[in-house]
Amino acid sequence: MERSVSTCRRCASDNGRVTWTAPTPSPIGGPTTGDERPMLEAYLQWQRTTLLNICAGLSAEQLARRPVPPSTLSLLGLVRHLAKVERVWFRQRVARENVPALHDGPGSPTDFQEGQIADAPREVETLRHEWQRADDAVAELPLDHTFTFRDETWSLRMVYLHVIGEYARHNGHADLIREQIDGVTSR
Repeated sequence: MERSVSTCRRCASDNGRVTWTAPTPSPIGGPTTGDERPMLEAYLQWQRTTLLNICAGLSAEQLARRPVPPSTLSLLGLVRHLAKVERVWFRQRVARENVPALHDGPGSPTDFQEGQIADAPREVETLRHEWQRADDAVAELPLDHTFTFRDETWSLRMVYLHVIGEYARHNGHADLIREQIDGVTSR
């Protein structure tokens, strides 16, 4: 599947200072009939791209903003969290890759609490990197591939459904956060 997100860009602000803005992803499509796996992969990619589309055009400061007190949610926190989700589920749990945890690993709130404005470009790139690594990690595994997690047997198929649900849930949060930041809706 072709990558759908453009590279990060820099743009000049009014005072001549160069500032980063979140890149705009390319539209994503996919099959709506046919084999199950291409549909799961495409729908996950659509959910992934939706998150970056919600973030598109915002500055690093805007991504880090927490506009709905007392919640600590920010778009940057969601980017960090979903990078961690990709690594944990696809790479560490399904493929059993020995890779270090992101943001103190599962259950830690540091992905939401410790995002820094200066790190926003790197965090977006980390998410995109995790997409590719996650896809690569499971590319040769069948959907019926299983592993044990918390004394339950999981299939790769269920992991796709779980991660799609995770993105869908957090994309709803992201929509509300974006609207609070600049009034933009329906991204």
